[in-house]
Amino acid sequence: MNVHTQGAMDSMAFLAWAEGREGRYELVDGRVAMMTGGSVGHALVVRGLSNALDRRLAGTRWITLTSDLAVKIGARTIRYPDVVVDTTGGNLRDLTASTPVLIAEVLSPSSVTVDLGDKAAEYLRLDSILAYLVLSQDEPKGWVWVKNGPEFIGPKVVAGDEAVIQIAPLSIELPLAEIYRDFPKADGAA
Repeated sequence: MNVHTQGAMDSMAFLAWAEGREGRYELVDGRVAMMTGGSVGHALVVRGLSNALDRRLAGTRWITLTSDLAVKIGARTIRYPDVVVDTTGGNLRDLTASTPVLIAEVLSPSSVTVDLGDKAAEYLRLDSILAYLVLSQDEPKGWVWVKNGPEFIGPKVVAGDEAVIQIAPLSIELPLAEIYRDFPKADGAA
């Protein structure tokens, strides 16, 4: 859903406009777009991924942040990914990631085309990005793009409790069983 504003905005004007405003928005090619809330499954996957990344990146130069921090894609596009890994030591008042190296989105029924299409293309153009992950909110499954030299390999589909996401540039492995640990099992038990 687009929100009516006076003409197209640039990223700096958008950040000033959005700061302190109720609701959640992104800037897509100069137009403000309203973001919707997520489901319990979405929140569980975001939390599971964030916790798994925190455990692996503790004590490194990277920090795991969630959807409160924006990523500047260009002069007219600002996104709020579900999870972003950025460099530590930045200004605590910054509204955008300084050097995002990993970005992750969790799919919802309405975001499949954007997360696997438009956002993938946008994020993979960022010079600092080493990996982009898209995870299902319904089952242990992910689509993974990882930088290998100057190119990205992917998307590689990983699925099932035994699957592991390997992110060689960050020297980490993320078992889907860990990310989806709090997910209800098929028999209904958590």
